[in-house]
Amino acid sequence: MTTAQTQQKTVAAPSSQEGRGVTFTPAAHESVVGARRRKYLHLTLRWATPVVLIALWQLAASQQWINTLYFPGPDQIFRTAISQFSDGTMTEAFVLTGWRTLLGFGVGAVIGFIAGVAIGAVPILRAAFEPVLYALWTIPKLALLPLLLLIFGLGSMPLIVLIILNTLFLVMIPTAAGIAGASPELLETARAFSASPWQLFRHVLLPSSLVEVFVSLKIASGAAILVAVATEFVIGGGGLGYIIWNSWQVFLPDRMYVGIVVVAVTGSAFTLLVGVIGRRMVPWAHGL
Repeated sequence: MTTAQTQQKTVAAPSSQEGRGVTFTPAAHESVVGARRRKYLHLTLRWATPVVLIALWQLAASQQWINTLYFPGPDQIFRTAISQFSDGTMTEAFVLTGWRTLLGFGVGAVIGFIAGVAIGAVPILRAAFEPVLYALWTIPKLALLPLLLLIFGLGSMPLIVLIILNTLFLVMIPTAAGIAGASPELLETARAFSASPWQLFRHVLLPSSLVEVFVSLKIASGAAILVAVATEFVIGGGGLGYIIWNSWQVFLPDRMYVGIVVVAVTGSAFTLLVGVIGRRMVPWAHGL
């Protein structure tokens, strides 16, 4: 047997998986290994990057490269956070901001999705309401706060309504675009098989818009926390925004940074959670 024949036989030799109908070539094995390495690399970078940044921040504070009166180090912020969570101050603010955000985001997301489906699926509605909706969207939401205070008075309701309005537009516009941009070929094929309106929505329109829907939900989740905190700056009444603003007023920068860090971690976790749900619901979307 020649050397070339030996090499050919070695490459074509069945793997241990052949009995189950699966054969792995060297190229396929290399591709799987490469994908696994990239996954581990991305996971490592996801956790290592914030750790490195925090370490550099701590180093700069300990070496007095920055003014710790205005920029306290992570160790000092951590000690203040433990104290504030122990006495319940930060816990109460976190819970208050959290339920306001979740309620406003949930209601706004549902209304925005339903409105987006209606506007995207019905051309007459899109022609009638699209200009008005874009005009309303360009209005800064905080500019509506005085009007909401007149209607609902002080308390949580103006803040929740503001989050609902912001979330509604952020979800509605991409959803409408996704529904309206459904493949005409798929729609014609479904109609050729006498699909009902519900079947058209379930099997054609909804799958074609899910990527846009979950991208908009990720953006809206972070924006909901932003609106909640910004509104608490103005109306007070507790919450993370009030803690941050009040700490600045009485010049307690370490307490202020605790509030900022809690907001950042909460927003990141909320957005990542929405992304995880999106990847479960839309496994073919790689950007969520």
